[in-house]
Amino acid sequence: MTTPSLDADAEDLLRELTPQVLGAVVRRCGDFAAAEDAVQEALVAAATQWPRDGRPDNPRGWLIQVAVRRLTDHLRAESARRRRETLVMSEIDPVVPSPDNDAVEHDDTLILLFMCCHGSLTSSSAIALTLRAIGGLTTAEIARAFLVPESTMAQRISRAKHTVKTSGVPFSMPTHEERAERLRAVLHVLYLIFNEGYTSSSGPALQRSDLTREAVRLTRAVHRLLPDDSEVTGLLALMLLTDARRAARTGPDGELISLTKQDRSLWDRALIEEGEALVTASLSKGAIGPYQLQAAIAALHDDAPRAEDTDWPQILALYGLLMRMSDNPMVTLSHAVAIAMVHGPAAGLARLEALDADERLGGHHRLAAVRAHLLELAGNHEQAIEQYRIAAERTTSIPERNYLLTQAARLANRREG
Repeated sequence: MTTPSLDADAEDLLRELTPQVLGAVVRRCGDFAAAEDAVQEALVAAATQWPRDGRPDNPRGWLIQVAVRRLTDHLRAESARRRRETLVMSEIDPVVPSPDNDAVEHDDTLILLFMCCHGSLTSSSAIALTLRAIGGLTTAEIARAFLVPESTMAQRISRAKHTVKTSGVPFSMPTHEERAERLRAVLHVLYLIFNEGYTSSSGPALQRSDLTREAVRLTRAVHRLLPDDSEVTGLLALMLLTDARRAARTGPDGELISLTKQDRSLWDRALIEEGEALVTASLSKGAIGPYQLQAAIAALHDDAPRAEDTDWPQILALYGLLMRMSDNPMVTLSHAVAIAMVHGPAAGLARLEALDADERLGGHHRLAAVRAHLLELAGNHEQAIEQYRIAAERTTSIPERNYLLTQAARLANRREG
């Protein structure tokens, strides 16, 4: 007899609830690693029981109940072995919360977000831990976002969990001073979660709307907390202006549609208007940061009624400012495209040469894909075909691979014709 499995809606719900449940359990027990293990067991129980028994009326409450039970059972077993059950159980309340309990209804995700970005962690470790705990990304996905080996990222996350556990970090919203110290890492985490959702680094789907929704939700929460912070406002604007194109990015079969080929009537005008209002407000506050500049670039793309109407000179100027603030090779890659659109593909290709020696991007599929595109614009179809195929071999995203191979085949057919 076949065991029933979760439907897509239930899987999306579990992904959305996971950080909320983890936050609630961490608040109860104070042990991040133990809470994460207990929540994972609760998710496994849901995957087994919900298809058979039906989804509970309060899914979040159900998950917290199961996780707390699992955590309590583990603590009891460990304390019995170590002959200190009384002490442990006095520190961790074993009572299972009811569906009306605040531990169930209160969303602790924002507190968990700032906790993961605690000052006891390095910036890279804080970001990695938060992506794992809140973003729900796998270790492999996080490693790809950081352009490092998976084994390196696994060690980093493990050390971060241990550091949080031994530092005695309280589960509470940080003070004004602490919040300011952690904010940069918090924003970077939200940015990476959104990017992974907007263009998945692996798998059969181009996009993961669960991640983009969660990133936008959390960024809105941070914006409510810090409405006058121009970079928080800029990041929210960037997300909205980018996500506005989501419906036009894929075809009927989930195939990737490039920005220049998208049906712009499908873009969400409400999100664009909200995003443009936010970026205008943030730029008027004086200090300019990288998220504001990226939002301004996104707004210029969204304002163009046709691809050929895009204000590339202004985009190039903004990327020039952005490069002064960041050594991110992805920014340099985008800058090369802007150079090509303004000064010709040869100039863009020359800009790419500096990235070949950058170990973070030298073997990345995006570098080969951009080079292929610029070579095609330059009329060098032979090399463009080669680079499209190289890019296809390097990506782990099936829609991106299919798109790149299609571009190579299109040029090959044109050459033969």
